[in-house]
Amino acid sequence: MVRVVLPFHLRNLARVDGEVSLAVQGPVTVSSILDALEAAYPPLRGTIREHGTHKRRPRVRFYVEKEDISHQAPDIELPDSIALGDEPFIVIGAISGG
Repeated sequence: MVRVVLPFHLRNLARVDGEVSLAVQGPVTVSSILDALEAAYPPLRGTIREHGTHKRRPRVRFYVEKEDISHQAPDIELPDSIALGDEPFIVIGAISGG
């Protein structure tokens, strides 16, 4: 089971408390995690990735083992620590302002 930590507003939208656990089929990648997340929690569709292109929304970041992987290819296989649930896959909404 892959553990996913969502920001507060996405937890509210999905109606979950804390992190979620997902069964991910095949290689564990950003894409496969987000596919499983959107299948389990349909209200999240289009909030993390664009509907048609499945590109990451600009103000969303992904962290794996405390490293920002947001700009890496979404189909790169993630470390075993994520696949085995030892470490969470973290989704963060970036903060911007002026």
